[in-house]
Amino acid sequence: MSKHSSSTTMLGDQQQQPTPTTMSTQPSSPIIVHHLNNSRSQRILWLLEELNLPYEIKHYRRGSDQRAPKELEAVHSLGKSPVITDGARVVAESGAIIEYIVDKYGKALKPAPGSDDALQYTHWMHFAEGSLMPPLLMTLVFSSVVKQVPFFIRPVASAIASGVHAKLIDPDLARIGAYIERELSKTDYFAGNQFSAADIQMSFPLEAAASRASSFLGPKTVEFVKKIHARPAYQRALEKGGEYAYADKMPC
Repeated sequence: MSKHSSSTTMLGDQQQQPTPTTMSTQPSSPIIVHHLNNSRSQRILWLLEELNLPYEIKHYRRGSDQRAPKELEAVHSLGKSPVITDGARVVAESGAIIEYIVDKYGKALKPAPGSDDALQYTHWMHFAEGSLMPPLLMTLVFSSVVKQVPFFIRPVASAIASGVHAKLIDPDLARIGAYIERELSKTDYFAGNQFSAADIQMSFPLEAAASRASSFLGPKTVEFVKKIHARPAYQRALEKGGEYAYADKMPC
């Protein structure tokens, strides 16, 4: 599997002036993002753009089996993306990466400790991968199984998948989707009325839901995702990150 040459993105130039919400401590050298196309690592690029931090992208591409290339195992033994290196530190898992970067370089993207918004922030940081992603992953798995089994047993596999969806996956997604819609009807963002890193963490599963289960997204949720997609930092991250199919999957 070939690996694209890395590209360096230095922020804070004449085209991007820091604002009070994005002022941050700067790392001594650019953070390296080991970035896989169409993956969770896109939101790490977005976070770095929001904070005006210097970073370098090392691009990796999925194979025909949609798995990450073996080269990533040289960075972290799990062989997955996202992974960052910050000096001598190697940090894996998107939630852990976001918390590390925000705590070290960008506390403006985290509510004040002890506040109600801080509690919501922690909740959504864990909710994204702990509650929302599992049924979406099951949707992807069952869809892939039906497509990949031999044609003569495909009707059986399809019937099994439909049964699992009807009894387990779809009721879970309906409950989760309704919950998200109610919460976004109360505040502008997930952790109150100010944009935070929790919104970045929630972006990927919501984009995945738009691709795989859009019927479970309410109007407030769709409006929220369109709003974050319109942020200049999000758009810059798309330009620099390369292929990211989830950015244009929102329902009208």
